[in-house]
Amino acid sequence: MKIIADRRTCDGLGMCEAMAHEFFQVGEDGLVEVLDESPPEEHRELVNAAVDACPVAALRLQG
Repeated sequence: MKIIADRRTCDGLGMCEAMAHEFFQVGEDGLVEVLDESPPEEHRELVNAAVDACPVAALRLQG
């Protein structure tokens, strides 16, 4: 699994960070930063929930 972030779409609302701070943070520029592009499979449910929570669909999972 790989996290793909579209920073051009991101509004920096922080839903991803609130749900999975181990994998996402809103950077100083106000946009999402992926802290671990390839999280372990055991975190799929958590990461998927954070991706689904993005109100502007700036995140997706590959694989």
